[in-house]
Amino acid sequence: MVEARWNGSVIAQSDDTVVVEGNHYFPADSVDAAVLQPSSTTTVCPWKGTAHYYNLRVNGADNPDAAWYYPDPKAAAEEIRGRIAFWKGVTVS
Repeated sequence: MVEARWNGSVIAQSDDTVVVEGNHYFPADSVDAAVLQPSSTTTVCPWKGTAHYYNLRVNGADNPDAAWYYPDPKAAAEEIRGRIAFWKGVTVS
């Protein structure tokens, strides 16, 4: 079982993550939707496509753009469609 934790809470938990470039991508339904706040940030990866971000709000604290996902990944990254990854202090173990 892989868990993502931030600010004292488990925010995602799954035994079905996909690891790409060292990041665990969790199925979207394994992430606590209550902690996700939409962000307007996007970035472009040449082989995965355009990433969209979420801000995290956990126990009254905010972590801007700490989660990302690819709503329409390129063919080479199709395995991460419908999945969310974390960074910026989120512990994944």
